[in-house]
Amino acid sequence: MSAALIGIDWGTSSFRAWRMDRDGAVIDSVAEGPGILAAAARPGGFEAALQEVLGPWLGSAPIIASGMVTSRNGWAETPYLPLPLDAAALAGALHPHRCGLGVVHLVTGAVSDPDGPAPDVMRGEETEIVGHLADGAGEGLFVLPGTHSKWARAEAGRLVGFRTAMTGELFQLLRDGSILGRPARPGPFSAEGFARGLEAGRAGGSLAGRLFSARVLPLLDRMAGNQVADYLSGLLIGDEIAQGLAGHAGGAPVIIGRGDLAERYRLAFAAFGQEAQVAAPGMARRGLWEIARRAGIIA
Repeated sequence: MSAALIGIDWGTSSFRAWRMDRDGAVIDSVAEGPGILAAAARPGGFEAALQEVLGPWLGSAPIIASGMVTSRNGWAETPYLPLPLDAAALAGALHPHRCGLGVVHLVTGAVSDPDGPAPDVMRGEETEIVGHLADGAGEGLFVLPGTHSKWARAEAGRLVGFRTAMTGELFQLLRDGSILGRPARPGPFSAEGFARGLEAGRAGGSLAGRLFSARVLPLLDRMAGNQVADYLSGLLIGDEIAQGLAGHAGGAPVIIGRGDLAERYRLAFAAFGQEAQVAAPGMARRGLWEIARRAGIIA
């Protein structure tokens, strides 16, 4: 079967690629590869990384890529596109990056409130949101968990606003590099520890003050060591959701993510009495195909 498009989701430490036909159906896929930091550090850089991972595919179809590959640490830095935006706007702002492999079409990122007191940016998540909107969801609240979680709003088929929460990075720093992680012991997921953390996360008041409970509870033998990490995770996610849902009166949020992290957020929303749905996998791939179609890249 002939390919019409090669789509790449290229993050800081992740790489995913798909070879698609003219209807957007996946012919073949690659689930692993070097992230942008690893690609930049190797001899030959990004071109060599693509040649190594996607060698047999190259030359069979146009290439489109999104994510941190367009960041300051990526292959080619592109300007952020202001809101509101949709697939057509992203298609019109594609950056054709010429290299030894030909042209790689790069999807730029998005910026919220660039001239305001607290601007915000994203790279890659806008493509995932566009993928969901392309499947008929014209508006709503989208939550994309991760190292830097994104809370985004769409209206009339366009991304109109978003905010970032550094929940994932804070969790890793506190668990691995602070006194809060010292009592933690390895073990399977602790639903009890996570639920207790969610309760602390929604309690209100200073987050810095509430965080110390992750130290005090095991110190007073009121929490087992194998619950500490999930308690800390629940506390941070609970605080994020409490802030994100403030003033939200719309429908069920849509969680765009993969694996157990998306499920953690679904459980957390449920603990807040808020139904949330987890989007079907493949939103990045769907968004790349829609942007390429709008740009006329797909023959």
